[in-house]
Amino acid sequence: MGKIVDIKFTLKRYNFYKPFHIVGSISSEATNIEVEVTLDSGAKGYGEASPSFRVNGERVEALLQFENFVKETITGIDVKNYRKIFDITDKMFATPSLKAAVQYAVLDAFSEEIGIPVYQILGGAKDKIETDKTVGIDSFKNRIEEAKSIYNEGFRVIKIKVGENLAEDIEVMEAIFEVTKGAKYIVDANMGYTPKQAVEFIKKVYNMGIDISVFEQPVLANDIDGLKFVRFNSPFPVAADESARTKYDVLRLIKEEAVDYINIKLMKSGISDALAIVEMAKAANLQLMIGCMSESSVGINQSVHFALGTGAFNFHDLDSHLMMKEEIFRGKFEQKISEIIPKE
Repeated sequence: MGKIVDIKFTLKRYNFYKPFHIVGSISSEATNIEVEVTLDSGAKGYGEASPSFRVNGERVEALLQFENFVKETITGIDVKNYRKIFDITDKMFATPSLKAAVQYAVLDAFSEEIGIPVYQILGGAKDKIETDKTVGIDSFKNRIEEAKSIYNEGFRVIKIKVGENLAEDIEVMEAIFEVTKGAKYIVDANMGYTPKQAVEFIKKVYNMGIDISVFEQPVLANDIDGLKFVRFNSPFPVAADESARTKYDVLRLIKEEAVDYINIKLMKSGISDALAIVEMAKAANLQLMIGCMSESSVGINQSVHFALGTGAFNFHDLDSHLMMKEEIFRGKFEQKISEIIPKE
């Protein structure tokens, strides 16, 4: 009992309630791949890949072609030995979001087989987490209204996308601060600034008396020197996102002393690399946040259980499912505004 007998890929499309705008990208829909793993006992597990060409160089059409390869590679292996499956799927360097989906679907099937939720298989460190909600790039007025609405909903951690207009971004921060006092802010430039622009943004916001909990990926992903320059000229913690895709990227960031935070996204690294990054960050005394791409409730479920299981994160940016239209909520968790707890 517990051996994999079938694997199925299904293309899924989800529309956003409104276009989601970050530096260099506007999305109206998400096209994801749902992975279903079936065991000889009849138990099924589900994962989701939300590919990103901007971050990973992935195309959903290419990922769909891996269905037979994955079947041939891991069918017949018992999910109790999931580390064997992780070692095999670690070779999927070019398809990290698919690697994450397959690895999680295996854990989910194992969870169904033994009647223990995934977060407890991964350690059961927490019984609840708090997520932020994101303000995308928009008109000045709309950004302020969205931040105010998020705050009034009950969210006390707000993520703010910046990076396309430095002067307006500074004004936006001041205006958001005025209508959301008491909130914590994660500011994400998505590689939109030069190092000097990032430092200018930081200094002006700091001089306004506004505190930023995390300043995320201010410069280009491959500009590690620029990232380090921002970090050593910032009163706020600086995080790597696009610069930290794999455990090897994180090892370099640690060696270079380039950041204070690592943003783990399962879509960038898979479950196996994410577990390694957690331990690397602990050893290097770095802080962690966990983020998402454009996952539905099925995909966000993966990160929720990973975060609950490891208990490794100071901040949780797990809100993509709140931005999209889903006919049925399918996550194995309950969301009470910003608080997320597992379903038992």
